[in-house]
Amino acid sequence: MELQKEQLNRIEKSVNQMKTYFRISLILTVAMVVLPLVGLLIVIPQFISLYSNIGI
Repeated sequence: MELQKEQLNRIEKSVNQMKTYFRISLILTVAMVVLPLVGLLIVIPQFISLYSNIGI
């Protein structure tokens, strides 16, 4: 019985570590995709305005 409790505790610890890794992975993935898109949404109108002002 004690052996099963010990094994369950190790499994729980492993699962919690996996949850943490997945959460960090998700945050990094969102940051790598969303932040550049937000940057493009800000920069593209500025380029369009710049090029339309100089007549290209």
